[in-house]
Amino acid sequence: MIKKSLFRLASFFLHLISLLPFWLLYVFADILFVILYYLTAYRRKVTQSNLKNAFPEKSESERNLIERKYYRFLADNILESIKMKSMSADDIRKRCKVHNPEEVNKHLDNGKAVLLATGHYANWEWGNLIIALTFPEKLFVIYKPLSNKNFDTFINKMRAKFGAVMVPMRLTLRKIVELKSEKYLFGFASDQTPTRHESQYFTTFLNQPTAVFLGLEKIAKTTNNPVVFTHINRLKRGYYEYTFTTLVEHPKLTAEHEITNLHTQKLEQIIKQKPELWLWSHRRWKFRPEDISK
Repeated sequence: MIKKSLFRLASFFLHLISLLPFWLLYVFADILFVILYYLTAYRRKVTQSNLKNAFPEKSESERNLIERKYYRFLADNILESIKMKSMSADDIRKRCKVHNPEEVNKHLDNGKAVLLATGHYANWEWGNLIIALTFPEKLFVIYKPLSNKNFDTFINKMRAKFGAVMVPMRLTLRKIVELKSEKYLFGFASDQTPTRHESQYFTTFLNQPTAVFLGLEKIAKTTNNPVVFTHINRLKRGYYEYTFTTLVEHPKLTAEHEITNLHTQKLEQIIKQKPELWLWSHRRWKFRPEDISK
C-alpha cells in the first residue's frame, strides 16, 4: 500500500514537471546538472574511466570537457524524457526532423520489414515517438523491463503514446515469429550490455574489447530483412534530427558477425563526432573476454 502511494505521488510529480514550458524545463535541467555533476558526483568515476579507456589519445583536459558536456546533456535528456508525457504530436514533429524517410520506405515498398539499429545516443526516447509518427507501419521497440513494474508501465506508456509497441527483450524472437511476413519496423538499441552468460561475441568498440548482443544479426539473417541505422543528432537544446543509412540490404548474404560489426562501427563513428551525447555513465564494460572462460 505504501509503495503504491509513493508511486502515485512520484508519477503525479513527474506529470507536473512534464507540463512545464520548455524554457522552465531547462532551468530545472541546469539545476539537475549541478546536482549530478557537483553535489552527488553521479557515477563520475565510471564516466571518467570509460572516457579514459575510449580516448587514451586525448588529454585529461579534453576528456574533462567531454565529461562536463555529457552531464549537461544527461540532465537535459532526463527532463526531456519526462516531458514526453505531455508532448503532443505537433510538439514532436516541431522538434524532431526526419531527413530521409525514403531510405526506410524503399524497403517497405519492396514488401520488407525494416530492422532499425541505433544506440543510447542523443535523444533516443523521442526517436521512438517521431518514427512512430513518420511511418504508417507498426513500430516495435525492444526494451529491458525495470524491476519496479509500476514505473515500467509508466515509462512505457509514454514511449508508446503514438503507437509504438514495447517488446521485452526476452520476447523479441517470439514477436518476430508472430509477425511472419508482415511489414513492420523493429527498433534495436545495439549498445546494450549482455550478461556474462549472454556474452558470445566480443568486438572492438571505442578502443576496447566489448561484448555485444548477436540478436539483431540473428534476426536479420533469419528474416532476411534489411538493417538500417538511425543516426540521431542533436542540433541544439530540445531539437534533434534523424537520418537513416542502410547497412545491409540482404542479411543472408553476409558473413558471420559482419552485421554486428557494421552497426557497432557505425555507432562508434557517430560517438566520436559528438562524444558528449552517448551514455558514458553506463557500466558498459563489465567484463573482458578472458573473464568469460573463468
